[in-house]
Amino acid sequence: MKGRRLRGSDPNVRIGRLMLLGAWVVGLGLLFGFFEGVIDRQENPNPDPVATRGPDGTRQVVLRRNRSGHYVATGTIDGQPVRFLVDTGATQVALPIDLARRLDLTLRPGGNSMTANGVVRTWSTRLDRVEIGGLVERDVRASVLPNMPGDSVLLGMSYLKHLELVQRGDTLTLRR
Repeated sequence: MKGRRLRGSDPNVRIGRLMLLGAWVVGLGLLFGFFEGVIDRQENPNPDPVATRGPDGTRQVVLRRNRSGHYVATGTIDGQPVRFLVDTGATQVALPIDLARRLDLTLRPGGNSMTANGVVRTWSTRLDRVEIGGLVERDVRASVLPNMPGDSVLLGMSYLKHLELVQRGDTLTLRR
């Protein structure tokens, strides 16, 4: 028995086990990152929309519908990236108050607005520049809602009224 080591006390076995554990942790981290990206692309299938020229030469952006049936796309407000949810039923662009504060927007009393959750008190503001895929509008009216959850911005008619909207199948084309 002299000179024999117990199996678990061999330094090579311990190093091997640590390396195996490390490989599992790295593998799980990579899988998490991959699937998080897949889920993000399903929620927002338009992370970088780009304006192209349509058949008649006008600038247009084509958005794909997400798995929930909504048109979600990344764009900017005053140069800052935001996630837009196209909402033709919203009179104005609508932002949650936390996002409006992060964007350092000037808030003025806006009164009351009727939302899907009932009547809420709002603030009003003006957005210097709203852009989605190269389609830019300036001096866009917006409402700021105190109880609006998340960071998504409802891209309402104060922006969309300047565009032609064409829906076909699972795509929505925004055209000048």
